[in-house]
Formats: sequence, C-alpha cells, structure tokens
Amino acid sequence: MAAVSAQAAEGDAKLEPGTARATFAGGCFWCMEAPFRKLDGVVAVTSGYTGGHVPNPTYRQVSSGQTGHAEAIEVIYKPAKISYDKLLDVFWHNIDPTTPERQFCDSGNQYRTEIFVHDATQKKLAEASRAALQKSGVLGNAQIATAISDAKPFYAAEEYHQYYYRKQELRYRLYREQCGRDQRLQQLYGKKAGGE
Repeated sequence: MAAVSAQAAEGDAKLEPGTARATFAGGCFWCMEAPFRKLDGVVAVTSGYTGGHVPNPTYRQVSSGQTGHAEAIEVIYKPAKISYDKLLDVFWHNIDPTTPERQFCDSGNQYRTEIFVHDATQKKLAEASRAALQKSGVLGNAQIATAISDAKPFYAAEEYHQYYYRKQELRYRLYREQCGRDQRLQQLYGKKAGGE
C-alpha cells in the first residue's frame, strides 16, 4: 500500500498528454467518487487523502482526525471534453458548502470541504464559482465554508475504498441514506442536486 500511495503522491509528472488533474474534498469519498465517474471526459477518479502533514496515511489514521488530511478525490479528465467549470459545478451540487468541519452525518476536519487547485487558472475559476454560488442566493444567508487551497500531495486510499459504491452497493446505499446526504442536497439544490 505504501508503494501505491507514494506513487500517487508524485502526481503531476504522471499525467498523460491531453489530460489534467482536479482534486476535491467533499466529505465521504465514496459519495464523491460516484458522480464524477459518470461524467463524459473523466478518465479516472481515485479516492484518497490530501491536505495534511502525514505521508502515506492509512484510513485509520485519517479517520482519527489527527493527520490534517481530508478524504478527497483526484479526478483525471480531458479538458477538450469536459471543462474544469463543469467539474466545479458537479462538486458544489454534491456537497453542503455551509458546514465547516463536517459533511452530513460525518464530523471532523477529515470531512471538510475543500478545493485543491493545481494552477492559477484553476484557482481563478474556483474562486469565481464559489463567489457565484454565494451570490446566487441558493444558500440563503448561510456563508460558504469551503476553502480553496493549493494542491498538496495526494495519497490513494486503500484498494477496498476504490469503486466502493459498486463493490458494496447495498452498504453504500444504506450509508448514504442514513447519513441524510441526498435529502440535504435536495433541500439545498432541488432538481440540480448531484449536478450531473
């Protein structure tokens, strides 16, 4: 596992021509992986950990809330087919951006929402999209708590977390329902919940 994580952390040098990288933390990575995998132009989605200070962390370490890492996803996509703006739209419509240090039933800094940008263009677009969502009035008087930060090393999560929504479909659906994720997203965004 450590070898896989170290390789994943090397990051940008591994990109294929014509692809780009986006990194989002939106609470439970199982729930964030599924909507992005469905998008045309997305090449790969990896569940993992980023934003903290512990190299090659394990799920148990991150779950303790002591590593500084957030559960996150790394999205490899083809900008010629799908824009970063579209990825941001899907991101916003799959989170509750008004809750700091938690998402739905999961609490702790490891479940925070955060956009990790890989260059100046991503930063500009992320800041513009956050401002537009705040201004839209969709969130009422609530303030957006989602941070925008420079990308840090990304460590792939253990293999059993990848494609969890397919591998453990029943457990995934039960977790998602019991956590109240879809109910809250519907409350916030109505028909646009999920952003697909």
